[in-house]
Amino acid sequence: MSGHDRQTHESTVREAVFALLRAFRLTTIFGNPGSTELPMFRDFPADFRYVLALQESIAVGMADGFAQGTRNAALVSLHSAVGVGHALGNIFTAYRNQTPLVIVAGQQARSMLPYEPFLYSERAAEFPQPYVKWAVEPARAADVPAAIARAYHVAMQAPRGPTLVSVPVDDWQQHCAAPAPRVVSERVGGEPAALDDIAVALAGAARPVFVAGAGVARDDAWDEIIALAELHDAPVWTAPMAGRNVFPGDHRLFAGYLPADRARIVAALDGADFVLVLGAPAFTYHVEGDGPFVPAGAALALLTDNPAQAAWAPVGRAVVTDLKLGLRALLDGPAPVARSRATARAGSPPAARAAPPAGRLTDAYLLQRIAALRPPGTVLVEEAPGTRGAMHRHLPILERDGFYTCASGGLGFALPAAAGIALARPRARIIALLGDGSSMYSIQALWSVAQLGLPIVFIVVNNGRYEALHQFKSHFDLPTLPGTELPGLDFVGLANAQGIDAVRVGDAAALDAALGDGFSFSRPLLVEVLVGS
Repeated sequence: MSGHDRQTHESTVREAVFALLRAFRLTTIFGNPGSTELPMFRDFPADFRYVLALQESIAVGMADGFAQGTRNAALVSLHSAVGVGHALGNIFTAYRNQTPLVIVAGQQARSMLPYEPFLYSERAAEFPQPYVKWAVEPARAADVPAAIARAYHVAMQAPRGPTLVSVPVDDWQQHCAAPAPRVVSERVGGEPAALDDIAVALAGAARPVFVAGAGVARDDAWDEIIALAELHDAPVWTAPMAGRNVFPGDHRLFAGYLPADRARIVAALDGADFVLVLGAPAFTYHVEGDGPFVPAGAALALLTDNPAQAAWAPVGRAVVTDLKLGLRALLDGPAPVARSRATARAGSPPAARAAPPAGRLTDAYLLQRIAALRPPGTVLVEEAPGTRGAMHRHLPILERDGFYTCASGGLGFALPAAAGIALARPRARIIALLGDGSSMYSIQALWSVAQLGLPIVFIVVNNGRYEALHQFKSHFDLPTLPGTELPGLDFVGLANAQGIDAVRVGDAAALDAALGDGFSFSRPLLVEVLVGS
């Protein structure tokens, strides 16, 4: 082969990697630097930016939000071993969120590895397993660029998720044959015959019901699910623990939010003869249960981009597909039969308006005022588990890509994720709704927000304890619960110390003014709201 026919050329590993990153549009790097990463950033390119986090899990949380906001992978730089260890909580969340991340972790020099040097990572590719889709420490420096290219493509293929490449510190200046970037298909089209069968079954159902999860939002199928629900006049439930909004909260067919409880799911879906689950497991449970998985006489079909979810679903048929493509196939199916909707189950009735409290604020009243005062086009990033019930009742999410939370149940995601989403969507108005306990897992992210000047309003619901655990203790019949009280936290002081303006609100009279100030989105602002527990 002549030199003109080759698709590679000689360069340093660092030069080859940055060329690939540029081709993949990964020009924002989230990280907290350590010594083993520094040679990667020699002659740092002017068209790249480094977003500094004060702790590694915050870097991953910001990258998660950025990747979801851009619908492209995000790049994370982590320190060897201990840095990856600090980040694992939000790596787990990214895995559950199905967020594509390319994590480049430092490693000590190859010549030192036989002697277990300070700050090296033993079995670096195994350490983050099983919560990365693929991980490697390349056998040679020359293999690093190809490994990072593979990590990107694996991260972007369905089901999307994080990948990790461990790079020894002395690899970056070695020479290699620079691989050319390739185009790799990312979307999975479902088997046409299987989708046709589901379309026929849906058309023939008398009382179909949809259960929609985050896959609908990840695959940008907002218009398609609305069209399919309206075509079949089918109520749409949000799947348990969904990390995204998937259907307009004010639509006549929006049924509400399913609980993560088998018996209560069956009760909510009672009356349906066909349950179509879209972009979610069938189903996610949080409490132990038994009995049927769907109402008696109901068939279930699942469309998911995750083969594992299709494999372990306990009932029904499943098709592995991109949700936008799968829903379009169902829209092209036969028209629904004439049916009476008299027996179709509607969602929960609208929640009664919460009256202004005479004493301490309630979370219901707070959420109601947020809903009333927020400008159009706001995006809610939420991590307030103790307030989630009130949020479902009083704060409907109305617009496409208007809501993000974590699918893992781990804390420390939303505060940094709000920063990442704001970077990805600079014209969006970001509201971060946080619990007091949740905030403390990643409070240092406020510093990054201040440095970046991101006009986010952080609303901290301060009830002085881990409220979600108190709500859950009755499930285990626990009369008391140690280790859950959080006295003495000063969120105004914590915000001010990191360069963020903040205000504390303890009564209804001051709430609207504080929220209105935040909703101007002229600067970052933290509103600490004292609520009764």
